[in-house]
Amino acid sequence: MGRQKRGRDISGIFLLDKEPGVTSNQALQAVKRVFGAKKAGHTGSLDPLATGVLPLCFGESTKVSQYLLDSDKSYRASIMLGQTTETGDSDGRVIETVSDFNITEKDIVSALKQFEGTIDQTPPMYSALKVGGTPLYRLARKGIVVEREPRQVAVHDIKLTGCDLVSREIEIIVSCSKGTYIRSIAEDLGGTLGCGGHITALRRLKAGKFEESNCHTFYQLCEILERQGLSGAEECLLPTDSAIIHFPKIKLPTEAVRWILNGHAVNANELPETGLLRMYDENTFIGIGFVDSDGKLAPKRLMQSVHKPMD
Repeated sequence: MGRQKRGRDISGIFLLDKEPGVTSNQALQAVKRVFGAKKAGHTGSLDPLATGVLPLCFGESTKVSQYLLDSDKSYRASIMLGQTTETGDSDGRVIETVSDFNITEKDIVSALKQFEGTIDQTPPMYSALKVGGTPLYRLARKGIVVEREPRQVAVHDIKLTGCDLVSREIEIIVSCSKGTYIRSIAEDLGGTLGCGGHITALRRLKAGKFEESNCHTFYQLCEILERQGLSGAEECLLPTDSAIIHFPKIKLPTEAVRWILNGHAVNANELPETGLLRMYDENTFIGIGFVDSDGKLAPKRLMQSVHKPMD
């Protein structure tokens, strides 16, 4: 028999405002300990330097984590022009400095335009992507550089929101698809301008429908725990279906629910031709369904515990 996992069977989504200087997994484990949760996972890494929106899924909510991982993100980044580092951010060693360059704000705005739309982006060596099962950053720390295939990513919008040509630091806000590396944008922007560049600050403003205004810091969570106990901390958890609120909602009659929960497809009214749906037994979220090739509603991911649904 395998060793049984310790912890509580707790489900929900905690929106963490990650602090700088910790990895996403370190942040996850700290919050997991607060809740005493048996099962937990995050929905896309943030660099140690980065702050902001990091949705953490517990228990049954881990079943929807992939949809958060696949969601669009928004970031605010500060970029230092004139310096290139080995990691693409200020945590890394400076490997090149260009002190003599003359760039205008107009030059920067013009250069940023080339990053809008669907672009090919080469992942940085200092990233969590794996080659042969080994994260790239582990190879990079050993001085090993491997070939990385460019990947298509979508930059929906990129704006210059701050420009100090004296300190040579600029600020941008980027709305993009999953898998977009803001560090790579900073490095490529510096290359386009002929001076190099690296990230000095990075904040995730939005992940899917979740925004920074909805988040709690770890310190705030600990304060709530101290004042209100575990029940107060659990009030910070969002229901599972909040992660997929953009999916169409369908309420099913009792008999259809029984068939769905047993893994069968059912006929249902007003189904779209394709796509995923949120399925409910009255007001109880029971899982994610899809329209199969016969035009029936079929189960994709089913919940085992009960949550109060999002309206």
